[in-house]
Amino acid sequence: MTRLTNVKAPQTPLRRVTNRSAIRLPATPTLERLRSQAANCRACPLWKPATQTVFGEGPPGSRVMIIGEVPGNEEDLQGRPFVGPAGRLLREALEKVGIDARKVYLTNVVKHFKFEPRGKHRLHKKPNAMEMSACRPWLDAELQALKPQVIVCLGATAAQALLGRAFRVSQQRGQNVSSPLAPFVLATVHPSSILRIPEQALRRQAREEFVADLRVAARAIARIS
Repeated sequence: MTRLTNVKAPQTPLRRVTNRSAIRLPATPTLERLRSQAANCRACPLWKPATQTVFGEGPPGSRVMIIGEVPGNEEDLQGRPFVGPAGRLLREALEKVGIDARKVYLTNVVKHFKFEPRGKHRLHKKPNAMEMSACRPWLDAELQALKPQVIVCLGATAAQALLGRAFRVSQQRGQNVSSPLAPFVLATVHPSSILRIPEQALRRQAREEFVADLRVAARAIARIS
């Protein structure tokens, strides 16, 4: 799991804006302009129940991009990615492997929180194909603006969105995947899946495996530094 090996995945070329009728992007996107424009995104119905758009966050010169699935409850309330429990677990793991989270660009495939009300709580729901397609121009534009050297996909939704539906995180996690998106692309589990493991020993093992995957990314970052 910790070897820097190359494996092939279905090629998913960086798509230019395919939903211009819903999202009109500047010819030369910058992260600041994209963030401002995305605040008023109405490309799919998810904006209606959500508190706000949760756009990517990180230094504009970052060469490392971490991509998750969709904002969670805390992210929706604060308007920032990876600030809830899963985000804290991610930051702890990054610190363990020597990756400075302040130098990483964090984002999600979908920019609005999708949830199901359950009493006083809002439970996360997986975005569907239409919602991911509607939001995809924002992710493509972030990739164009940032041009990352290292991409880490968290969970199956992010991995399959970027690497193709045939990609299997359970089989290919922690491996460098050949992709036109960046010189180094790696997928691992989403930290929220670790938090859902009820048994303490299994949860601890899952955290160790997650850290091992991120350690592979840390070695790739060291190569480009």
